[in-house]
Amino acid sequence: MFRRPFSKSLVADAPLARRGFLAAACACCVLPLGARAQTRDGVAAGPARPFHAALDEAARVIEPRMIGWRRDIHQNPELGNQEVRTSGLVAAHLRGLGYSVREKVAVTGIVATLRGEGGPGPVVALRADMDALPVAEEVDLPFASRARTNWGGQDVGVMHACGHDCHTAILMAAAEVLAKHRADLKGTVVLIFQPAEEGLPGREIGGARRMLEEGAFETTRPEVVFGLHVTSGLSAGQLGYRPGPANASADEFTITVRGRQTHGARPWAGVDPIVIAAQIVTALQTIQSRQVDVNSPSVLTVGQIHGGNRNNIIPDSVMLNGTLRTYDEERRRFIMRRTKEVAESVAAGMDGRAEVDWSPTGYPSNANDPALTARMAPSLARVVAAGELRLMPPGMAAEDFSYFSRSVPGLFFNVGVTAPGLDPREVPTNHSPRFRVDKSGLLPGLRAMLHLVADYTSSGAA
Repeated sequence: MFRRPFSKSLVADAPLARRGFLAAACACCVLPLGARAQTRDGVAAGPARPFHAALDEAARVIEPRMIGWRRDIHQNPELGNQEVRTSGLVAAHLRGLGYSVREKVAVTGIVATLRGEGGPGPVVALRADMDALPVAEEVDLPFASRARTNWGGQDVGVMHACGHDCHTAILMAAAEVLAKHRADLKGTVVLIFQPAEEGLPGREIGGARRMLEEGAFETTRPEVVFGLHVTSGLSAGQLGYRPGPANASADEFTITVRGRQTHGARPWAGVDPIVIAAQIVTALQTIQSRQVDVNSPSVLTVGQIHGGNRNNIIPDSVMLNGTLRTYDEERRRFIMRRTKEVAESVAAGMDGRAEVDWSPTGYPSNANDPALTARMAPSLARVVAAGELRLMPPGMAAEDFSYFSRSVPGLFFNVGVTAPGLDPREVPTNHSPRFRVDKSGLLPGLRAMLHLVADYTSSGAA
């Protein structure tokens, strides 16, 4: 396969100049391939206070340790609900800083609280996810993962192919900077270190949804929640955001088509579920093309078809498996209903049966609160160079931060990690076994989190 020459002068964390991605039904936040993020006109950087300068200096001081934490976590990745080492590292760090720490929320999650001493103020939540993916790393780094584990009954490689190692390290660094400036911090900060954002095998409920069910926001309920996601779709030094729907919902469906087995040479003696399945796949595509308003996009994809074991035997059944992506709940419910109706009616019309099952583990659409986004965009603009705050196109990838942002107003933004000089459209994307992070992208993410807290709480202001 063609590979663009790679300069050895690039930093060790810089991405390879090669397109590639893992085709998987997964939950992550990435810039759609081929899309250009647009500069947001009219968003000026918010006015700076001495407190911002103090936070920035502290961020620069801690940057090498933050990079070290990220590399350590990258080299020792853990899948969803298996983040025992990672959560232990985080909990020990937070306790050493004076946080009140609650462990084992949703199996391995952490909820930590720091009360500022700068006066009364709001409660602000910051979230980072900790889990890796069942991906065997193909990147030549001194801290590359060689880990393997069991996932869904299979022996698999494990890699932080989506950048959650970066998220955890950034929030660990933010925790330390905020603790050191506790005297000037108004209000309260709640840190959420979340497991299992990438989902779990089978039909197990986990991640953000389970953390909320187990009281992550109950003891100290935040007014707002902020989260970030690194992406290969932006260059290091760039930040991206979008008011309103930013990520699609994600739902998995399984359709079992039942016919009647017969010899392949005598199809009239049975009912062929393979032909029925083919008709169902075609008919499902008319839901988007003919039954919904195309001005609001949605995607219904059949990603797997399994049935039969010989060329001359028509089987009893065929299984279809796929995903639905939408931006609003009405569209989501409509397509779910129509998928069931279309599959059942097509099968019945061909003398077979279809059983449609929707997994209970789906994620709703992730939407940024418009008022909160407008209020905090100047904070994001302050930490990057002029023109480097980008308005992102909505993405069809999913993110379970949506559960937090449906509980309280939320803002979820993107942090670029593609090495300067490389085209973000030409590098391996998040979830690729060749996904690489340019280390210079972490500092803007850290500074953005710190500035959001400072501005929302008015910390350091008279």
